[in-house]
Order: sequence, then structure tokens, then C-alpha cells
Amino acid sequence: MAANNRSDHDSDENTRLYNPYQNFEAPIKSQYLYKLPTSPEYLFTEESLKQRRSWGENLTFYTGTAYLGGSVAGAAVGIVTGVKNFESGDTTKLKINRILNSSGHTGRTWGNRVGIIGLMYAGIESGVVAAMDRDDVWTSVVAGLGTGAVFRAARGVRSAAVAGALGGIAAGAVVAGKQVVKRYVPI
Repeated sequence: MAANNRSDHDSDENTRLYNPYQNFEAPIKSQYLYKLPTSPEYLFTEESLKQRRSWGENLTFYTGTAYLGGSVAGAAVGIVTGVKNFESGDTTKLKINRILNSSGHTGRTWGNRVGIIGLMYAGIESGVVAAMDRDDVWTSVVAGLGTGAVFRAARGVRSAAVAGALGGIAAGAVVAGKQVVKRYVPI
């Protein structure tokens, strides 16, 4: 009977055996092994055919990554600003307070601004992919162009055009850099 169970486990390549008690030094029978899938499971077959994240995953990823990156960069700038604002009679406690207040304020501000840019980019990119039904370099360029234009639209047409061009160039450069890394860097 044990031989039959072993051949069952070996024959299915889409699953792997998982023993929840493997880190405990207790003799557990093989009947407590579970077959877990090695690839993502999808509710509908159409989802499995697409090789990209859904719009909700895209939105969460881009917004969260942008907010985190903006917060870290803003905190670094805030630390430098806090150190520059030292006065000659400041105590150590006051210096630390200046650094923390400056880095917290600048980190929040930059994080929110860059997070909004990530939110707009994800929304526009998902909209373009849904409308064109393809995902390539040009969808990212169009999303970057639209994001820059929308982000600076309140400052006028010229500012929106310049920001849109910069956004399109930046998105194209990031996608091209990703392709170069995938092709030439062995990972």
C-alpha cells in the first residue's frame, strides 16, 4: 500500500508534497502529507491564459511600491534638511527632534505624491491594456505619458505636455531597462 501512495505522489508533476509537521521532531505518518499546487490556481481558464497581473494587483503593486520609494527618498531628504537646520546652541535631544520631524514630514509628503503617481500610472496602464487587449512596451509608454499629463494638468497645458513627455520617456526607459536586464543578466 505504501508503494501505491508513493507512485501517486510521484506521478503528479503539478503538485508538491507538504508536511506541516516537518520542523517538529515528531514521527508523523505520511498520511498527513498534503498535495499543494506548484503554480497559481485560477477560478476561470481565461485568467490562466493571461501572463500578467490583474488590474487590482497592478494597482496595489504600483501604488505601494511608489509610496514606499517616495517615503524613503523623502525621509532621506528630510534627514539632510534636518541636519542643515541645526543651530549652534541645540542640544542632542533637540537635534534628534529636528531630524525626526523633518524626515517624517518630508517622507509623508513625497510618499503621498509619488504614491498618487503610481496610482494614476496603474489605472491608466490597466485601462490601455483593457482597451487595446495587448500588453507591450507601448502601453507602458502611453501610461507614462498620460500619467505625467494628468499629474501636471492643473499647472497648464505646457506643463502637462512636458510632464507627459517626461513620463512617457521614463516609462519607456524603465521597460527597456527591464528587457535588457532580463536578456543580459543571468538570474
